[in-house]
Amino acid sequence: MITESEIKSGLILVVDDEPLNLLVVEEIFENSGYPNVQSTTDPKEAVALFKQQRFDLVLLDLNMPGMDGFEVMSHFSEQKYEPPPPVLVLTAIGDRETRLRALRGGAKDFLVKPFDSEEVLSRAYNLLEVSLAHKLLTHYSSTLEHAVRAKTRELLETQAEIVKRLGYAAEFRDTETGEHTVRVGHYSRLLAIQIGLSTDEAERILYAAPMHDIGKIGIPDKILLKPGKLDADEWEIMKTHTTIGAKILRGGSNPLIECARTIALMHHEKWDGSGYPKGLKGHHIPIKGRIVAIADVFDALTMSRPYKSAWPIEDAMKLINEQSGIHFDPTLVTAFNTILDKLIEIREQHADP
Repeated sequence: MITESEIKSGLILVVDDEPLNLLVVEEIFENSGYPNVQSTTDPKEAVALFKQQRFDLVLLDLNMPGMDGFEVMSHFSEQKYEPPPPVLVLTAIGDRETRLRALRGGAKDFLVKPFDSEEVLSRAYNLLEVSLAHKLLTHYSSTLEHAVRAKTRELLETQAEIVKRLGYAAEFRDTETGEHTVRVGHYSRLLAIQIGLSTDEAERILYAAPMHDIGKIGIPDKILLKPGKLDADEWEIMKTHTTIGAKILRGGSNPLIECARTIALMHHEKWDGSGYPKGLKGHHIPIKGRIVAIADVFDALTMSRPYKSAWPIEDAMKLINEQSGIHFDPTLVTAFNTILDKLIEIREQHADP
């Protein structure tokens, strides 16, 4: 609810090339308790003032030298204020064609000189009330939208933190560090953006990718922590970490968890169909799985582990490029090469302790 005091405190601009007319209008408003009235005889100055600040009401003459009221309103509309300040035309030209042209050109009301001061005040009051109410509603809507976005972001970050902690839980049973999961998430997000996925989708991949190996929780220690090479039977059990991860994450409707489930299940599929657990080929592998497949292999190769030394970046990239069209999506390999410098920055920022 807007009070009378708030309405009368609205910012008013009066534009008329006749100084005497300005004095009359200013006096009418000032005597009625409107303290914020600006005026000018120069239509170009009126346009400049309109650009500098958002008025709540404009009283505008039409017949002015250099730039008439119609042109002034045209310049007003270029500012694209939302909501646009209403224009009350005060003019000596009162024929039907002029009235219609003014109203179609952006005017909200129209009065012919000489005018009755009470009528001017009443029309101005009504226009100010609507203008200020609209502005208040727009501000409220904007504030509410901002609050919803902030709350949504907070909820996503909370979910992401839970997901990240679960990823850490899996790493505690493995020889890899928690930083591995963080790096894979950041690599994957960067690659997703590079190939044109939406910001929201890239953010989900960032937070979901650390869950790619959550299924290792279900792998027996004698296999997961075996220092030597796995035999054929042990390898078959190890491969089930993908389906175990998918079972842990299944059944939820949350987009982040669903994304994590897809990644856990699909990050060991290969472009040529020789991967696991389903042996999917090419574009039948979800893009999330294809992205994390490259990020995971790159990190595994370039970081030291108890059982191996870190590969040089050049050697890791040589292998990834050799596996283009075999293990990895060729389009993603090309994109991965493009962002290599940024990947190295991420690697340094999230280095193992």
